[in-house]
Amino acid sequence: MNINLLYGILWFILAHAVVFFQLNGQFKWEWFKEHEWVLAFIGIPISFFYIWGTKYTVAGMDNLLWPSRFIGFGIGIIIYAILVSHFFGEGFTTKTLVSIVLSICLIAIQALWK
Repeated sequence: MNINLLYGILWFILAHAVVFFQLNGQFKWEWFKEHEWVLAFIGIPISFFYIWGTKYTVAGMDNLLWPSRFIGFGIGIIIYAILVSHFFGEGFTTKTLVSIVLSICLIAIQALWK
């Protein structure tokens, strides 16, 4: 795996994790309910995380756009499943596990298939 693709994946992981808290924190912590404007402004750095994730992933995939989109989507599914399970106690159902496996397959196809 080349370094640009690795950087892109790391930026996507960070972006999806921060977005998870930005959007779902309101259901777990009072602070998030009371500070919507702060959360909205956090969208500015989040945008940069997605921009950098896309930039590095596209560079790592020989300047092709589709692989970046699929990789970012697959990472989002995996991050969301892990965080919702951990913070909200929603376990891994068969449907969720199949979705995670499909996401891993999607990422692997894009990153490894030449």
